[in-house]
Amino acid sequence: MKPRSDTPVSPELSGYEVVVAVCGGIAAYKVCHVVSALAQRGVGVTVAMTRAARRFVGEATFGALSGRPVLTSLWAPAAYYDPQHVRLTEALDALLVAPATYNMIGKIASGVADDVVSTLVCSAEAPILLAPAMNVRMWQNPVCQENVRRLSELGYRLVGPGEGWLACRDVGAGRMAEAEQILQALIGQLRSAPPKAAGATQ
Repeated sequence: MKPRSDTPVSPELSGYEVVVAVCGGIAAYKVCHVVSALAQRGVGVTVAMTRAARRFVGEATFGALSGRPVLTSLWAPAAYYDPQHVRLTEALDALLVAPATYNMIGKIASGVADDVVSTLVCSAEAPILLAPAMNVRMWQNPVCQENVRRLSELGYRLVGPGEGWLACRDVGAGRMAEAEQILQALIGQLRSAPPKAAGATQ
């Protein structure tokens, strides 16, 4: 008998809660695989998107893959989530920012919280993984490198970037890590501790 379509393929990570924060970049399409694979493993996935991210992948796509409403604004109706976006992060086991753009890395390093993604990052107490993606010259910019160094010292974990063909037709560092690499880094982070939700019910 075939499994029901809403049954996770291998729900070994049931009980974990993850926010996947998507920023504006062509690499956003890779994040679709990450969200789908997490959901199939039983992870509760909430996707948040910047306005620029929605120019590359529609929120309906991530809504279908995660099975949950997608967060796109600090001012959306509070029918399905807390309007302050703080309560969402209380039981969070990990937060992934992918693609982590030059702009978002700078915001996070400076403590700026002026959209739904940066606000979630600033309010999260869970481990935060960043998957940078940008032009090679932007990645090598001393300001970006200083921001990355600062975030690493604060405990943020970077996944990539790799080197290769970039969307801007340059070749070099700045290519977002492949979806499978990001997925394995995130799964490894989750498996390092039990789900927060499990502790809350004991």
